[in-house]
Amino acid sequence: MAEPTSASAVSSSSSSAASAVDPDSGYCSATRTFHSLRPPVPLPPASLPLSVAHYAASLLPASASASGNAFLVHASSGHRLTYPDFFRRVRSLALSLRSRLSLSKGDVAFLLAPPSSHVPVIYFALLSIGVVVCPANPLGSPSEIAHQVRLSRPAVAFSTSQLAPKLPAFPRGTVLVDSPEFDSMLTRHASGAAETLPPSRVEQSDPAAILFSSGTTGKVKGVLLSHRNLIALLAGLYHLREEQDESEQQPHPVSLFTLPLFHVFGFFMLVRAFAFGETAVLMERFDFVGMLSAIEKYRVTYMPVSPPLIVAFVKSEIAGKYDLSSLQVLGCGGAPLGKEVADRFKEKFPHVEIVQGYGLTETCGGATRTLGPDEASHHGSVGRIAENMEAKIVDPTTGDPLPPGQRGELWLRGPTIMKGYVGDDKATAETIDSDGWLRTGDLCYIDSKGFLFIVDRLKELIKYKGYQVPPAELEHLLHSKPDIADAAVIPYPDEEAGQIPMAFVVRKPGSNITESQVMDFIAKQVAPYKKIRRVAFISSIPKSPAGKILRREIVNLAMSVRSAKL
Repeated sequence: MAEPTSASAVSSSSSSAASAVDPDSGYCSATRTFHSLRPPVPLPPASLPLSVAHYAASLLPASASASGNAFLVHASSGHRLTYPDFFRRVRSLALSLRSRLSLSKGDVAFLLAPPSSHVPVIYFALLSIGVVVCPANPLGSPSEIAHQVRLSRPAVAFSTSQLAPKLPAFPRGTVLVDSPEFDSMLTRHASGAAETLPPSRVEQSDPAAILFSSGTTGKVKGVLLSHRNLIALLAGLYHLREEQDESEQQPHPVSLFTLPLFHVFGFFMLVRAFAFGETAVLMERFDFVGMLSAIEKYRVTYMPVSPPLIVAFVKSEIAGKYDLSSLQVLGCGGAPLGKEVADRFKEKFPHVEIVQGYGLTETCGGATRTLGPDEASHHGSVGRIAENMEAKIVDPTTGDPLPPGQRGELWLRGPTIMKGYVGDDKATAETIDSDGWLRTGDLCYIDSKGFLFIVDRLKELIKYKGYQVPPAELEHLLHSKPDIADAAVIPYPDEEAGQIPMAFVVRKPGSNITESQVMDFIAKQVAPYKKIRRVAFISSIPKSPAGKILRREIVNLAMSVRSAKL
């Protein structure tokens, strides 16, 4: 698989056309490419042997270890793991894996375990010795897990005694993280240099992780990310943080992880929390009241979230019963957030800033983001192109790059773009072209100020009489109605129109909203071709762990009801 174009190649190609770059939008009329408006971030020399674990450790502030602050806290039990203890466990586990299991650089380790302090220790131990981390959803079905194992071809697995029966046999076996044997691996080599990782010659171009894409439009794919990909994203965030004003005394940063650690968002934010010396509070299983309680108890300052959680905050009547005054920022990603929801959140929680971002598993999660209150107030946008990145908006029909303000497929290029899909060279070739451009599959536009707006997934656009209807636009409007707790819009087959927009709606408790009321509410706000023409009421909307609507499941449900009526 070809390594995507490096940041240095990007910068050299862009410098020749610098005079043609619009300083407001970042658009270069000569190359018809959008450039990042952020200052370029220096990366370690590509030839320098360096794992993302060692790079993250090099950024860690000395105060993190000296102050006795915890790195990991279990939300329900309160169990804490300090930075020195974390280093000791990582080092001992890494050395144990080498000596006991003969694991070496390039081997793949499959993880099937619920969130706990063991998972970050396993991640960092594997990354530090060059073993490829491959985490999966512990709620996955046996057939889904079998597909993931076929793609990733692991040498070893980490699991719990409860989940291990879902797994096949592996060449080096399955390590049970709730066993005495695993406990001994964490302590056997714990003496010696406490706050160092084991020495290892890991190249930045080596694979670091196989993370599974959410599979909202097809079968799950294994996204292969290199150490360089993760280092580039971490370097960007670190340098942005360094530039921010630190004149005011800030409270110790505490992040609450409601997102699963096997998903790219949770996986990377965990690495980031470590590098920045933060405390990460882990929830073993999500529940809304438990989350509110954890924010109050641990004085949480930051949470990475998906839009459905912000909707829940807005519509919740119990959030006001908890002290959420410590919360400063919500980092929102995974799906577009509607302007109405963002506005209503700000009314209810004026002290909390929503920082939006956009990315794919294929971009390590980070491709655009908002910085500071001014950018955050640019409602509906997912921010500006990240440092060291380039973008194109491409007409899906003609393949021509488009200028600001025009809608097309977003293409991205830069040092965080994946190496490819494991076991699927055809899908890799269809997604990354020979010049290193990643086709995102998202219909977007970039405005005259360089802000990216996501319209919808190209494959999910509803085709009504030749018109394109973005489901996300209708979903945002539905979320703005107090009677509606949640909603999803899908294409429904229609003999005359081809497809019509159909809404699946979750009523708010106590609401008796009807089908005609839902349709009338939307009809008053959209062009005639965008009107919702069918409504079904449902108890919950199926979603991926990242909060993305699993439209295929809803389409299948609609089709099964339709065939039953026929």
